[in-house]
Amino acid sequence: MENILVGDNLRLSRIVLGHWRLADWKLSVKEILKYTHQAIEIGINSFDNADIYGNYSCEKLFGEAINQELYLRKEIKIITKCGLKLLSNKFPDRKIKTYDLSYNHIINSAEKSLSNFHTDYLDLLLLHRPSPLLNPEEVARAFDDLKQSGKVLNFGVSNFSKEQFDTLDSHLNHKLVTNQVEISASYLEHFDNGNMDYFLKSNISPMAWSPLVRGEIFNPETEKDKRILNVTSDIAKELDEHSIAKVLIAWLLKHPANILPIIGTGKIDRLKIICEAEILKITDEQWFRIYNASKGKELD
Repeated sequence: MENILVGDNLRLSRIVLGHWRLADWKLSVKEILKYTHQAIEIGINSFDNADIYGNYSCEKLFGEAINQELYLRKEIKIITKCGLKLLSNKFPDRKIKTYDLSYNHIINSAEKSLSNFHTDYLDLLLLHRPSPLLNPEEVARAFDDLKQSGKVLNFGVSNFSKEQFDTLDSHLNHKLVTNQVEISASYLEHFDNGNMDYFLKSNISPMAWSPLVRGEIFNPETEKDKRILNVTSDIAKELDEHSIAKVLIAWLLKHPANILPIIGTGKIDRLKIICEAEILKITDEQWFRIYNASKGKELD
């Protein structure tokens, strides 16, 4: 599988395995380790996590698995996020969900993640969402200390607009290397709000969460998703392809911004099929048919 250079020295696999639902997969530590090996064998080296996933449990689950074979740490890229405070039985004093991008929270979250993963460095730390109270200078100080200590090698954000990205980036000594945002055939906001143009202009490869619309695209309830499914099904037949998911991922991979889809499946057979999207070639016309189906109209 192709690796994409993100920033100056971080190479992520073109398909990223997402651990949002790792706890829901009900896998043992041994089974998670086996699945990680299987993912590596098909070319995936990048694993997306967040401190909050699985009610603050998924980082530790993955960490316990890879800690069984210490050499694995050098073969994989660990991505995680911080900055959200969710209501949880693990934090009974919290009254509401909040964002926290303060120096102390970023540092403490990174330290906790390092402990959960049984590692001494994170390959990529993302701020999970922008906050109205974000102080760029405070974030910059946290990033500087984490970088200088060798605890975090690269930094990025998630769900930031181009203006929010620029504002934060302008204060940093260690530049942001990616923005993880929702991108799919059903969700074209970043084609419309200037973000995709910004990614190309700035040579930033975005990471795409929910590239298959959380699976809802296969049981569509909206007219838009019904149109997308019908058109994609037709294109799959033209390509002699049985997997609609593969076609939809190939649609993302065709974009010149080098989008990195995050696939959140715990089934290796499904993951293998989706990874074949890298070699599935769709024409420009087929790409625009899916795009137009999402828009509900022909191009102007």
